[in-house]
Amino acid sequence: MLYDITFGVKGLIFDLDGTLADTMPYHFKGWQLACKKYGAEIDTAFLRKHTGSPGWLIASEIIKKCKLGGKVTIDQIVDDKLNEFAKDHHKVKPIYPVVEIVKKYYGILPMAIGTGGHREAVERTLEVTGLRKYFDIIITANDVDNFKPHPETFMKCAAMMSVDARFIEVFEDGDLGIEAAITAGMIATDVRSWYDSSW
Repeated sequence: MLYDITFGVKGLIFDLDGTLADTMPYHFKGWQLACKKYGAEIDTAFLRKHTGSPGWLIASEIIKKCKLGGKVTIDQIVDDKLNEFAKDHHKVKPIYPVVEIVKKYYGILPMAIGTGGHREAVERTLEVTGLRKYFDIIITANDVDNFKPHPETFMKCAAMMSVDARFIEVFEDGDLGIEAAITAGMIATDVRSWYDSSW
């Protein structure tokens, strides 16, 4: 096992995309193709900066960055991206060093998923990777008013787990999520060095 949890931790929260599931190459490809349709381009640095944000917020930033105002709506870009992502969704694999922790503490500690993804895509990713059975508590972009780096996502997880924030360890791959965990008073663990990402 690559990593074990911090001593004294009583609850675990996991981000999904790029933390439990290797979806990011497919998300990036989906955004690239959606942008290309409107004559725009984004690079991986742009998406990394917005990792953890809901799709509509990323689309809004794309419109601003690429000066697409008046040419396309947020909903159009999001729909195009989701359609492209859906074509590859079945290829998504779990990120095993993180999943090992889930399997080790399943039934021992309360666990939750706290993600900026939309409910439908989140549920599909959990089914494809075989991880759905491990989580009863799943907080998505559909469940909060404030997105990462705001701590609301993780605080809702904590409330549903009935665990005090200082005893929770959060596993994340995005700067926004790490900031959210720290702001919530939780232990933040960055998993980006745990696996080779191809995006």
